[in-house]
Amino acid sequence: MASPGISLCMIVKNEERALPRCLESARDLVDEVIVVDTGSTDCSAAVAAGFGARVIPFDFSIPDFAGARNHGLERARGNWILALDADEALHAESVPLVREFAARGDNAGYYFERLNREPNSETPRRDYVVRLFPNRPDYRYRGRVHETIDGAILAGGGRLPRTEIRIDHDFAPDPEARRQRNLWYIGILQEEIAADPADHSRLTFLAAEYHQLGMFERAAEIAEQLARLHPLDAEAHLHAGVYHLLYKIDRRQARADLTEALRLRPGYPEARSFLEMLEEQERSGK
Repeated sequence: MASPGISLCMIVKNEERALPRCLESARDLVDEVIVVDTGSTDCSAAVAAGFGARVIPFDFSIPDFAGARNHGLERARGNWILALDADEALHAESVPLVREFAARGDNAGYYFERLNREPNSETPRRDYVVRLFPNRPDYRYRGRVHETIDGAILAGGGRLPRTEIRIDHDFAPDPEARRQRNLWYIGILQEEIAADPADHSRLTFLAAEYHQLGMFERAAEIAEQLARLHPLDAEAHLHAGVYHLLYKIDRRQARADLTEALRLRPGYPEARSFLEMLEEQERSGK
């Protein structure tokens, strides 16, 4: 057995070019590969099968990424789930760390450091995503788009520690394809918000989609809304302050938001850094 019962679970559609790199990066780590295919018209299924994957079709006529992921989880036999996207690849030096965390058997979902690589940028943008967690029936994704499992793990008494495990993520090189995907996601998120206005996590993702499209005024309005909805959330005030500082220029409001973020989270390094940027702008008269 290659590892302590790890199932690699993926969802794909028309990923024949990206899949080999992803599957190769986890080949010696996992005990099984489950690929949920949401309607490929290329050779994705054949590529996955060539790596020994079980390929399971999923009806995606009503887009539901959480539903597709959960369809795969329900069929996983490993004690642990490793979740990767086709355009991601696990760093070779991180493979032993994945084995180590899985072997501990803790009730935890582990954040991986994801290096997001733009086609024309040498410096990747970093974020953290939960990609390793116990295979439990109550640990299921939620969200038709920008699906997450963090809340289910916390509700099940689990922890969400960050790790040094790294994955590469390559953005699609076609800007028009990316723009169309952003617009598609916005439509789905708006449907989710209409169905459940109390789910403010959807607003966070909606702001991110508008930001990626360069629609900063709209993203700023949502950031302001989130700060009002969550007056005790330092991060919400930070994001609102950054938009007022850099995109929807209102320095007075930016100072108020960033100062509030620091009050709620004393020593907050990001809030302090942007406040220093604001003060430098005011000193230089920019």
